[in-house]
Amino acid sequence: MNKSARETEFEKLVNNKFTMYNSLFLTLPFQSISQTGNLIPLLEDRCRKGLESGQAPVQILESFFQEHAGLESTPEQIDFMFQVIQYVERQIVLYDSVEDAAFAKLLALGDHVSLKNYIHLAQTRGQGPDLFEKLSDFSVRIVFTAHPTQFYPRPVLDIIAGLRTLVSENNTDEIDRNLEQLGLTSLMNTKKPTPFDEAKNIIYFLRSVYYDAVGQVYSRIKKKAPGNVFDNHQILQLGFWPGGDRDGNPFVTSQITGQVADELRMTLMKCYYNELKGLEQKLTFRGIQEDVADLRERLYATLFDPSKVLPTHQILKPLTRVRTALITRFNSLYLEELDAFIDKVKIFQTHFATLDIRQNHSEHARTIEAVLKHENKISASLDELSAKELISILVHSKFNVKPDPFEDPIVRDTIETIAQIVSIQGKNGELGCNRYIISNSEDTFSVLFVYALLRWCVWQEDPIPVDIIPLFESMEGMENSEAIMQSLFEIPEYRSHLAQRQNRQTIMLGFSDGTKDGGYLAANWSIFKTKERLSRVCEQNHIRAVFFDGRGGPPARGGGKSHRFYASQGNTIANHAIQLTIQGQTITSLYGTPDHFIHNCEQMLTAGLSQGLAESPGKISEKSRQLLDQLARVSHGAYTALKHHKMFLPYLEDKSTLPYYARANIGSRPAKRGNKKRLELKDLRAISFVGAWSQLKQNVPGYFGIGTALKSIADQMGLSELQTLYQEVPFFKALILNSMMSMSKSYFELTAYTGKDAVYKDFWNILFEEYQLSKKMVLLVSNSSVLMEEEPLAKRSIKIREKIVLPLLVIQQYAFQKIETKPIDPKPYETLIQRSLYGNINASRNSA
Repeated sequence: MNKSARETEFEKLVNNKFTMYNSLFLTLPFQSISQTGNLIPLLEDRCRKGLESGQAPVQILESFFQEHAGLESTPEQIDFMFQVIQYVERQIVLYDSVEDAAFAKLLALGDHVSLKNYIHLAQTRGQGPDLFEKLSDFSVRIVFTAHPTQFYPRPVLDIIAGLRTLVSENNTDEIDRNLEQLGLTSLMNTKKPTPFDEAKNIIYFLRSVYYDAVGQVYSRIKKKAPGNVFDNHQILQLGFWPGGDRDGNPFVTSQITGQVADELRMTLMKCYYNELKGLEQKLTFRGIQEDVADLRERLYATLFDPSKVLPTHQILKPLTRVRTALITRFNSLYLEELDAFIDKVKIFQTHFATLDIRQNHSEHARTIEAVLKHENKISASLDELSAKELISILVHSKFNVKPDPFEDPIVRDTIETIAQIVSIQGKNGELGCNRYIISNSEDTFSVLFVYALLRWCVWQEDPIPVDIIPLFESMEGMENSEAIMQSLFEIPEYRSHLAQRQNRQTIMLGFSDGTKDGGYLAANWSIFKTKERLSRVCEQNHIRAVFFDGRGGPPARGGGKSHRFYASQGNTIANHAIQLTIQGQTITSLYGTPDHFIHNCEQMLTAGLSQGLAESPGKISEKSRQLLDQLARVSHGAYTALKHHKMFLPYLEDKSTLPYYARANIGSRPAKRGNKKRLELKDLRAISFVGAWSQLKQNVPGYFGIGTALKSIADQMGLSELQTLYQEVPFFKALILNSMMSMSKSYFELTAYTGKDAVYKDFWNILFEEYQLSKKMVLLVSNSSVLMEEEPLAKRSIKIREKIVLPLLVIQQYAFQKIETKPIDPKPYETLIQRSLYGNINASRNSA
């Protein structure tokens, strides 16, 4: 098959360059391991051939130690494996840098529709006015979360940024020096990061990438608007969870929340200060200099002192005077640069990113119970009240709740956090912290508990300047969500609150826990239908529904191609905004450079706009719906049977890295909710659940049940029905293509030895057989010869990454096999497993 120009360029700019720089990197002398680099290509080849011939990791490595490395003693062998891990981690950093450096050139050769092209297309169709009317009220909100899959320390992030630039310039001499620096710099945190550390890691990207990139996106839209006039400064919004998300993380406190809000604001002031200094060198005109210099001094006063605040209007007022003077007296010289700065101030104001508060419904119930006991409304439990009585208390009672009377730390912090919202809004503006998300929302009280606490703790009779956002995560929660929202809309007090919030109700849907609960296909179809039902119930009540999607990196957590997902939603789902979480390696892989950020944000905007301006509405026929219902039902049955298999949790505990996530210094948050000794699936965090399957190269949550479902329908109705569904329903096609990504990153040869294990062989074979069936069926349904045939560059990138990381994966499985032999000292092998987590996470770029 002939390669496209884009594929040819990929080979030249990515594969060939990586091969060249990698050969240079492998020969660099690093602290007594100068021979290790030379052995890595041989080790990779030996691992691949050994696994393909049916050898177990122990056999592969022990023969390699003897035949190629000359390592006799166990300490020597372990030391060598640690060195290999160090090398592989750095090879991944190098490959990321090379691939990122090529992004803009490869993008130019692609067939995507840029926002600029989309606007031009709409204007040629006579849809220009409609498009800009939609743009004036549309928004994309990207919310950065603190999940523990992005853990590079700041010095490493700086090296990566430097490498990207040097690779783009083909500066071999400096690349050599940077690679040596990379080899000598630790990629690991010496201790677990605090929530504040996690926040600072992501604030790094806000300052170095997003401040300018958001401004560039806005400027592009403005230049295409009629008369260059565009006034929706909230079209691209940034959200922030580190320091605000306390669901299951006892280390996030109200104090931490306040510190993070201060850091966001002070970092933004540094961005303003630096940009104003640059402008000051251009705005050298008498009568203007004074305003600029005075503003610079006032900004400087806010850079390091959290008590010093400069409100947005005090920044804009002198800039507006300067703008008027430029137009009337100085020939509008440098007006474009000044306007770009003014637009950024209007976009970011004093908050930079909106800090969301998130807590679990159970903790709110605990707090409400404590408050009502203190107010003598109950003696011991909320169960003493009927639902009607409890609702009446929550919406009518007037309590003045303070933290002092309560000893329970969760109760105190919940109350203190609400008070902290007031403080943050006072410094950072309302947009600094005006969303409260309730995890595990299962009933009306999920929202009413927070509504009551906001009233009782702070706002009393005043309007509450906070959006209350239920998060429906489980299959049951999604099933009940329509009735829950309808009952809320029927409560006059809550309806009045929504009226004060512009009659908008934001509703969050959890892809990660939904998939963990119901399986990939069933969860995604359930979320789609839930959005349709919620869109209807909101419209019937004259409320604008805004959906906030809790999406992770991989398809198993709602990831994959987000643009494709939103473009496939159709006109039966409310389309007033796109909101989604971004986390882990997805931050760096999709939003880590200005080019990546701008491209992916523009793709989100075009996906949202395409729904409103589509010539033919993307409605799913009743026949297709029935087919999707059947597929979801069968796949859910297959996944549920797997989930209830007696070996399901033991397999994860004994054969996967699941227990090691909690030990690694990659996140402040515990790997599971609660302190139960016995592992229960509902307590498992989706990130460690999905990540464990990824480390095994089995990726079960990203496809399991699809093969069984597709074969069942094909046997009943014929393959052609499914092929038609694939061609005619974009949503189904998006699901199939995303599942292909999960399967492309699977490699059952790695764990084939488990297929002979006395305890787990039957369970492993269940997984393997469903993988084989799913692969076969998606290829038949899509009329493809190989997985990801429609995405050759992504497929090639995955293949290169999997090749790089293979020695690391074999070492990880070798360590598992050694632990099973009950060695006198298992700690070195446990440490090998723990250390091998990091490289595999980063190699996958969206593994969790």
